Amino acid sequence: MIKYNIMFGDLKSNLLKLFLNPVFLSCVFSWFVAQFIKTIINLCLRKIHSIGELFEFLIWKTGGFPSSHTALVTSLCTSVSFRNGIDSDIFMLAACLMMITVRDALGVRRANGIHAKKLNEMGQKLDEKNIIEYKPIKEVLGHNPMEVVFGAILGFFIGLAFTTL
Repeated sequence: MIKYNIMFGDLKSNLLKLFLNPVFLSCVFSWFVAQFIKTIINLCLRKIHSIGELFEFLIWKTGGFPSSHTALVTSLCTSVSFRNGIDSDIFMLAACLMMITVRDALGVRRANGIHAKKLNEMGQKLDEKNIIEYKPIKEVLGHNPMEVVFGAILGFFIGLAFTTL
């Protein structure tokens, strides 16, 4: 019983501290703002055809403008730097996480998207010739540099706002 009280003593209070933490709030807010911008852009381009697609774009859709992954990790890095200093170990951890995420968005995930596009082109040709029945795979996995840059700018300013205002 004693261990339980130490670990979960005041769960409500600990959850409240988590949800009011400026670093946490900046990360969550930057993710949702980037997803919201992405959704508005896709609504204007008429790429959303149902309520289900609307919620998918708002919550989970990857790729596109701006990069929500980059916005989140940049916001994390910015918030941590203002709260703990750029010489802190936790900032170094956040900076390394940011470098990995941005590299992944521009490199590995983008290359996967290019490969997926080529596979879809080949699959479509084979499907047209009735050789195989092909269902296209998702092509937009990574980001181009402008999507990542805008995500970083967005994340920086949101992180700055949550830690200085």
